Amino acid sequence: MTGARGKGAVKPAEDRKVGKRKAPVDRSSIRKAKKEKKAKKDPNKPKRPPSAFFVFLEEFRTTFKKENPNVKAVSAVGKAAGEMWKSMSEEEKGPYEVKAQKRKAEYEKQMKDYNKKQEISANGRDAEEVNDEENEGSGEEEEDEDED
Repeated sequence: MTGARGKGAVKPAEDRKVGKRKAPVDRSSIRKAKKEKKAKKDPNKPKRPPSAFFVFLEEFRTTFKKENPNVKAVSAVGKAAGEMWKSMSEEEKGPYEVKAQKRKAEYEKQMKDYNKKQEISANGRDAEEVNDEENEGSGEEEEDEDED
């Protein structure tokens, strides 16, 4: 019976693969490390603008709910909107793309203002100090000093 193994035969210890098992990993330390890396969201930061599809979706939801008052599933609304958006021509999508561009321009303006505020708070300066420096840069006060 050397070489033949039966149904319930046990492998000898020499044939077993040794060292292939991994040591248990402490997952709590990994989770803590990931959480520490992620920065907290600033509630004052402006939200990103919607794409043309999402602008379309805002209008589509109201019409879909009027036509289908019994449908409560969000997925059904999304699927119907996606199918309709795909079937629309570029001319039909145009007004939504224009609205999306306007929202994007507003967002960029808000982000510019937000970033200025962040820089001011990061530098630890007040808005008054920044205004004083802007006046100095215009040359108004420098002329007065040169005359003395």
